[in-house]
Amino acid sequence: MKKTLAILITAAAALVAAVSCGTTVPLTMTKAEAALINGSPDIMRILSVDNEADLAVLRTGSSNFNVQDLNTAEYAKLADKLVKTLQSTDGGVGLAAPQVGINRRVVAVMRVDKEGEPIEVYPNIRIEEMRGEMEPGGEGCLSVPDQRGDVMRYRDITIVYTDINSDRLDQPREIREDVSGFAAVIFQHEVDHLDGIIFTDKLQ
Repeated sequence: MKKTLAILITAAAALVAAVSCGTTVPLTMTKAEAALINGSPDIMRILSVDNEADLAVLRTGSSNFNVQDLNTAEYAKLADKLVKTLQSTDGGVGLAAPQVGINRRVVAVMRVDKEGEPIEVYPNIRIEEMRGEMEPGGEGCLSVPDQRGDVMRYRDITIVYTDINSDRLDQPREIREDVSGFAAVIFQHEVDHLDGIIFTDKLQ
């Protein structure tokens, strides 16, 4: 009996240690980022290339969130505010975090390829594969007022992003999704923002 109890105690201690290791990863979100997220209204200000300070943010590459960041109230608020800000625009179909002053790899995209065209949020997103031939298409940008033009884009891509609904907080899984058509174009435009690229860089 004592031997069995000792084994159970040891196993429980190991489980606690394992869980602790998964929840003690330090946050990478800065105090400035948290302050901007918490201090902004639901409809956040969209940065513009016409403003020098804004342009510096838009030209800065973005970094991933870590596991702990994605489980904070600040991330949840940012995701919610990205959606509400995009909904408030006149015809906008995508919004990247750098466009509201946060250089993190998260975007809100109107899924024009899904019923009801819902706006969904994709943390730690990257494009893993682009297939077929590039085709020209007209684009504009919420951060580039009064300018449109043709950009060459792929119409068939694979995106990868973090599943925040994973039951393993210490090891969230990645989701891979094939996207085609105009939705694929939107994702390419928004992921460009995460790398400091603006659509005008690619105008034909």
